This record gives sequence, structure tokens and C-alpha cells, in this order.
Amino acid sequence: MAKQNIAEQFVDILVRAGVKRLYGVVGDSLNPVVDAVRRNSAIDWIHVRHEETAAFAAGAEAQITGKLTACAGSCGPGNLHLINGLYDANRSMAPVLALASHIPSSEIGLGYFQETHPDRLFQECSVYSELISSPKQMPRLLDTAIQHAVGRSGVSVVALPGDIAAEPAPEKAAETAIVTSRPTVRPGDAEIDRLARMVDEAEKVTLFCGSGTAGAHAEVMEFAGKIKSPVGHALRGKEFIQYDNPYDVGMSGLLGYGAAYEATHECDLLILLGTDFPYNAFLPDDVKIAQIDVRPENLGRRSKLDLAVWGDVKETLRCLIPRVREKTNRRFLDRMLKKHADALEGVVKAYTRKVDKHIPIHPEYVASILDEVADDDAVFTVDTGMCNVWAARYISPNGRRRIIGSFSHGSMANALPMAIGAQFTDRSRQVISMSGDGGFSMLMGDFLTLVQYDLPVKIVLFNNSSLGMVELEMLVAGLPSHGTTNKNPDFAAVARACGAYGVRVEKPKDLAGALKEAFRHKGPALVDVVTDPNALSIPPKISAEMVSGFALSASKIVLEGGVGRMLQMARSNLRNVPRP
Repeated sequence: MAKQNIAEQFVDILVRAGVKRLYGVVGDSLNPVVDAVRRNSAIDWIHVRHEETAAFAAGAEAQITGKLTACAGSCGPGNLHLINGLYDANRSMAPVLALASHIPSSEIGLGYFQETHPDRLFQECSVYSELISSPKQMPRLLDTAIQHAVGRSGVSVVALPGDIAAEPAPEKAAETAIVTSRPTVRPGDAEIDRLARMVDEAEKVTLFCGSGTAGAHAEVMEFAGKIKSPVGHALRGKEFIQYDNPYDVGMSGLLGYGAAYEATHECDLLILLGTDFPYNAFLPDDVKIAQIDVRPENLGRRSKLDLAVWGDVKETLRCLIPRVREKTNRRFLDRMLKKHADALEGVVKAYTRKVDKHIPIHPEYVASILDEVADDDAVFTVDTGMCNVWAARYISPNGRRRIIGSFSHGSMANALPMAIGAQFTDRSRQVISMSGDGGFSMLMGDFLTLVQYDLPVKIVLFNNSSLGMVELEMLVAGLPSHGTTNKNPDFAAVARACGAYGVRVEKPKDLAGALKEAFRHKGPALVDVVTDPNALSIPPKISAEMVSGFALSASKIVLEGGVGRMLQMARSNLRNVPRP
């Protein structure tokens, strides 16, 4: 039996860690690893057209499954292309192992062709980044990298010179136990008791939730019900906390809506649950604040805390709920629910004016119809920019849908690559890429990846021939828009030329039928919807705070547009408000 080489040993360790796919683009220094994957039936090589796509796809797969995923790039320029997607994965707390293959080990530091120093370059976008410098070192170093990625929920980068990858492996290394799942983190009793006292002493409590509430929906609802608290959320908390929520007061932040801003500012105690919400201009500075987070480095870095609690949201609330007294006064909660519904009413009026007849099509209308016809367990991947707005306001979470985007890193062109990774986890699940024309065209080459693997991703292209969010930022800052216009082809014709299903929609009456037909298609499909480039409007009052960073109450609506089915939810909640 032929002796293993280092590349084969490397791939075997990935398989033991549960990795199913290795996304990347082949290249000379990477060839031994690609060949090892070819000969191992437990793992697939996914050939994408750009390494940035590989990293985004791996990050999306990790967010869907919660398990370790992997991507790879060849030496120098090849692995440098990974960096943007890896930044996004690391900031999204996605466990990803990135292989950065390297120039021959004897040439490192001598200005060799394509030489970079990946172990240095990737330090800022990873929780671990190291160079394998000898065959004996590889198994332990790779195990360590995997455990960093899983244990710290982030990216680990391993730089492997091509010549070392091809060398014979030393005698088979002992198969050490590899960490493949995270434990729960429980705060100490002293912190829980202090938080319970703060809750009992406060007359008005508001909960503000982020992605750290994943898996804790029941506990958040029980806690809010016991203390009669409004529940707001950040964008990354939307999919986990908004559904089946009788205490919902909307979303705060740049894309916010409803009464979340008021609820966080008019309370006596604000509790931040699993959120590293970056916009401190939207957080109060004159109320007591407690924060619960599994990452201690997140505690207090956005606002001055009165209490920092290190722990998982779910486990912390399970310990806290029995220790707090039930509140009987609902006045604050009911007032915030009424404010929330009133705020949504005003916005919906702006959206409903002849929207089903307007040409070019209102993007809000596209998003609302998409929400209606998409599957109840669909995965939506969302481009940065205006697609974030439409997803935030129109895609209704229900506990089964997923909404994934570059919500922390804010990269363009993320939706299509993320859809690739999401679809590979389950070909039978509906995956919809909400793409802008700017983002789609930036990494359009990987539309061919959908065709090559016959991935049934459905791309809904919001085509307004502009970089809409950038244009809005310019207008709000008092600048004339410049350099924001795109001259686009008929993207549906491009899709058909690539061998996929493509349809172009220019009239509102054709939209629902076109979406349904595309969704019925068994392979990849693209719906090119021509949307109104003038759909953005500026509110009648522009303040200095708004110009300097949108630091306004979310209820003042920076972007005029509807909020989809959220108004229905708000009205439903109001039906439960006790009447005098």
C-alpha cells in the first residue's frame, strides 16, 4: 500500500472534522490537495470561478449548518482572492477553515514568483493563521486550526507550501479527538442575581436582540412576557426573533422601522441580547444597560454598561427567568406596541399608492410579491445595499426561513456566492438570491458555477441600473450622485446564453407569474426585474445628525417604503392589548 502524502493526510483530517466540500480554484501549489480530494469519496471539490466566491460559499454553508466548512486558494493571488469572503465569514462567526497554499518552502522570503505571506496577510480576518513549515508539524497544526475555527466561531487559515503538501507523510499520526461543536456558556450565579435585581427594580424594560438569540426564541418570549417588555431587534436578529412575537416593536439601525428606537430610549433598563450592534448613535446614553453575550470582547464596546454578563442568551435566560418577579403593569409595553403600529401605518400609505401599476416596477412591490410566493422554508441570500432594505422590511421570518447576508462586513456581491454554499447543503430546499444589478455583475462569472453543477438557485435581480444605496448616501449628504449608474445588458438573455432559465419582467402584472414559473424550474433560474431607479426618496426634514450618519430615530424613516406583512403582525399584537 502506497504511503500517504501530506495532502492526503490533510484531506483525511478535514473529513474527520465533518467537512463535506472544499470550495476553490485549482492552481499549481494546490494541485496535491486537489488530487487528494479527487481520490477521497467522502469530500467533494467545488470548482468556482473566483476564490472570493469560494470563501463566501463556505461561510454561507457554515451559517446554514453550524458546522465547519472549508475553502482553498493557490499561492499568492489565488489565496489573496479569498480575503473578502473570509472577512465576512469571520465577522459573521462562521466556522471556516481556509487553505492558503504557498510557494515552495525553500523560496519563502526570497521574492519568489507570486510570493506573499499568507500567515501574516490573513491575521486580521481570522481567529488563527499559521504556516506549516514541516511535514511533522501538519497534523497538530491543522487540528489546532480546526479547533480555533469551531471553538471561537470564526475563520482559521492554514498556509501550506505546495512542496510540503506533496511530501510523504511521517508514520501515521495518532488520530486525536477534534472539537466539532461548541459548549453552552452559563454566567455565574452572582451575575445572574445582579441582573435579576436590575430587572425587578426597573419599571420599564426593553429587550434588544441580535443574532445571538438564535435558538433562544422561546426563552426570549417567555422572559418578555414575564416582565412585560417590548422586543426590538437588529438586522441580524430579525430571522430569529421577529416571528411569533407578540412583543415586537421592529428594528433599529440604519434600515430600521417601527418603534424599536423609542422603546430602547424610553425604558429604565435596556437589555442587549446577543448583539454587537455597531451603530452606537442609535443606542441610548441615559438609561441603564445590561448586555448578555457569549463573546466577552463584545461586552461594552458599543455603549457604557451597568452590567456585563458573559454567557449564551438561551442558557442565561433559562437561569434568569425563575429569579425575576413577574410584572403586572403593561402600560409601557402597550404604548410601544401602539407606537409601532402607528409608525408602520404611515409608511404603508406611501407604499400602496398604485404600486401594482407603476412602471418601472417599485422594488418594494417586487419584495412583497417575492415574500408571498417563496417557500416557507426558503433560504434568502441578500446583496448589500438596497436589497438589505427590501429584505429587512418585506421578507417575513417564520422560524423556518433563513436570511443571510453580509450584514456585519457589508460587502457587495455576496448574495450569489452565498446562495451557492446554501444550495449545496440541500438541493431540495429553495434558495433565493436577492441580488442587485451592481452586486450581481461584480461576481457574475460564478453564475456559471450554478450551471456547471445544475444548482437550482433562483436569482431575483433588482435591476435599477444604479448603485442605489450609494446614490442615497450621496443625496443624504447633500452631494449630487456621480459614478453610480450602470449600463446593463438584458440579464435574462445572459442567463439563457449560459444555459440557464432567464426571464425579464418590466410590468408589475407579469411579476408574480414570472416568479412562480422560475421557481418551478428545476435548475438555476434568473428573473431580471427592471425596477424604478427613483424609488428612493428623502424625508421632508433632513437634520445634521442624518447628514453625518443617519443618526435619526428609525421611526422617522430614512427610506420611504413599505414594510410588507409586518403591519399585519403589529395590528395582530394590538388586538391583544387590554382595553380600559
